[in-house]
Amino acid sequence: MTQECIFCKIIAGDIPAALLYEDDDILAFNDISPAAPVHILVIPRKHMRGPASLSEADQSLIGKMVLKGTELAIDAGLADGYRLVMNNGENAGQTVFHLHLHVLGGRSMTWPPG
Repeated sequence: MTQECIFCKIIAGDIPAALLYEDDDILAFNDISPAAPVHILVIPRKHMRGPASLSEADQSLIGKMVLKGTELAIDAGLADGYRLVMNNGENAGQTVFHLHLHVLGGRSMTWPPG
């Protein structure tokens, strides 16, 4: 955990968030600046900078994040289509440097993104 990380502050309970899901490894909540009608963030409790900081030991955690993101998308009524996104680095649009999965849906998505 880092003191300046907004997601670490949410995990610690210092910043309130209406949690959609939480367990010992991950938590999920709605993004405060949504880029789509449904915009959920799934984050690990463990502070990791981004996808490039992952190791083989993190495979089950990433799998859990993706599976939970998929479940939350379906629960939000997005069975007909949604996007799962992880950004790595400033040039990719990462603004919070704590690993997170965006679950986006509720509107037509364009390709290529960005």
